[in-house]
Amino acid sequence: MQAVLPFPDISPEIFSVSLGDFTFALRWYALAYIAGILLGWRLAVTAINRPYLWPAESPPMTRAQLEELVTAVILGIIVGGRLGFVLFYQPGYYLANPLEIPAIWQGGMSFHGGMIGVAVAALIFWRRQRVPVWSVLDTLALATPPGLLFGRIANFINAELWGRPSDVPWAVVFPGPLAQDCPDVEGLCARHPSQLYEAGLEGLLLGAILLMLAFSSRWLKRPGAITGVFLAGYAISRIIVEFFRQADPQFITPDNPWGHVVQIGSAGLTMGQLLSLPMLVLGLAVVGAALRRA
Repeated sequence: MQAVLPFPDISPEIFSVSLGDFTFALRWYALAYIAGILLGWRLAVTAINRPYLWPAESPPMTRAQLEELVTAVILGIIVGGRLGFVLFYQPGYYLANPLEIPAIWQGGMSFHGGMIGVAVAALIFWRRQRVPVWSVLDTLALATPPGLLFGRIANFINAELWGRPSDVPWAVVFPGPLAQDCPDVEGLCARHPSQLYEAGLEGLLLGAILLMLAFSSRWLKRPGAITGVFLAGYAISRIIVEFFRQADPQFITPDNPWGHVVQIGSAGLTMGQLLSLPMLVLGLAVVGAALRRA
């Protein structure tokens, strides 16, 4: 008999308060965003409070400028993440239902879209403040992994974005008819906890590498290097995890059970892998350019 792990009995809501017909609920996913932003902000503050880490021993911005940047980044995450999900994953549905595009409380955010939104926010901030753009991007890259860690854990608690069916000893039986809809599987369907794989790779491992490079190896003195490592590191992590993660249902057909958006013989690329490949190329190019400049 296969050894599997039951899904933990954790509600997606931390607590809820009802006022008449209106119910306010604090969800783990919202708390993950809040905690990730706060911890990322503290990492950024720690870095800019250490002038010796930066080129010419001069931080790229003041505390007041950093707080303005955080505000712009929050807007970039929300707007970019939502529009990325709409354009990359369900354009047909939202084209037919445009009034649902702002309904972020229904779920549906894209990391790649959020990253583009953050980059746009950072460039607007740079144009207004005339600060060193690569050092600003390095600060944001250093501050991002905590949000990825908490966000993926929240995905696990929400029992969403689960992995492909598996018989590994740590496979999890996720609740719900969609999670249990596994062809050729008799009885309970256990799946890879791919959300936790992503939390470990994108959050813990990548975050530890960036902290070591920034604070021990002084890579912040090489503007752009931390940004490039983050881009390449996230891309590699996502490409690996996509081999274990269940594709979004709109990409899955009887002839395409793994949801490949690009077919390469009997193999292919998922949407997550396709979006991550340019990140990998760009990240390696940015690291190379930063090291040559240094």
